[in-house]
Amino acid sequence: MSTTATYTYNKLFKLENGKKLRNVDIAYQTYGKLNAKKDNVIWACHALTANADVLDWWKGLFGSNALFNPEEHFIICANVLGSHYGTTNPLSINPVTGLPYYLAFPEFTIRDLVKAHQLLAAHLGIDHIKVLIGGSLGGQQAVEWAITDSKIIDNLILLATNAVHSPWGIAFNESQRLAISTDRTFYAQQPDGGLKGLKAARSIALLSYRTYDAYVATQLESVNDKTGSFRASSYQNYQGEKLCKRFNAYSYWYLGKAMDSHNVGRGRESVISALKLIKSNTLVIGIENDVLFPLVEQEFLAKNITDASFQSIKSAYGHDGFLIETDTLTNIISNFLKESINKKIIKLHKTA
Repeated sequence: MSTTATYTYNKLFKLENGKKLRNVDIAYQTYGKLNAKKDNVIWACHALTANADVLDWWKGLFGSNALFNPEEHFIICANVLGSHYGTTNPLSINPVTGLPYYLAFPEFTIRDLVKAHQLLAAHLGIDHIKVLIGGSLGGQQAVEWAITDSKIIDNLILLATNAVHSPWGIAFNESQRLAISTDRTFYAQQPDGGLKGLKAARSIALLSYRTYDAYVATQLESVNDKTGSFRASSYQNYQGEKLCKRFNAYSYWYLGKAMDSHNVGRGRESVISALKLIKSNTLVIGIENDVLFPLVEQEFLAKNITDASFQSIKSAYGHDGFLIETDTLTNIISNFLKESINKKIIKLHKTA
């Protein structure tokens, strides 16, 4: 059983920066049924341009006959604030003006994305999460949620993510925003504004998601006499156009800024002390040749989250490996969850 729905939060939604949004819509999808004990919830946090349909974009890890399947679990994925896919975003109507927000939309942070998740969880009556999982921007949400509300999360799985977004990652995002801002239509107050800039931004992003080896494996020319019309060029153009058909430049602009805001130490004693607040049984997974979120960032998470487990994987796809290497991830995560059950049994025997 699957449900596609939208929850409207009728009270003022106060952002971390103090600004407020009215009547925030949160689009979400659920799969399967909540069991009598309410202990079979798997909550997936999605990455930058994904949506609430986790069975579509994380195939192999989620779906029938997959590790996280709706026959056994109650799976929830919510579209993040600012995104193109149903949750309140820059193309939504501003109730004050009666027109879309566009660049008048207030900036928001990872913590604001998490706040929306928490409001949805309360609306759905979810007060216990068996597994909270996310990669990249989704991992940033998951780690922040586990810091603020760790008691309700049994198992935390963080993939290709970090505790603080790096200067390197911010530079990539700023370069993409510079590309978008060169498109004059971005300032024209129209839904398709900035699409040429968005196409260029996506091309920049791909270089951080993939690797040299991935391009050699998939885009290398089979002949030696070409001086133009290269496969790699066509690929960059195709991927840029593909995103423009399903996303908008304004959401992309704001979500990149939200990623840049990620710092679990903000307003807290330190980054390390913030990570120590996580009490969930935690697995951190990194990708050895991830250019955007280098392995050192996952090693830092695992080192500073109490009793966290750490695994690294190899992938020709670099950062995108967390979406692609689902067979390897299934093996690692299933073993982790089995060990988690064994730890619980041992703990119960000790306290009996």
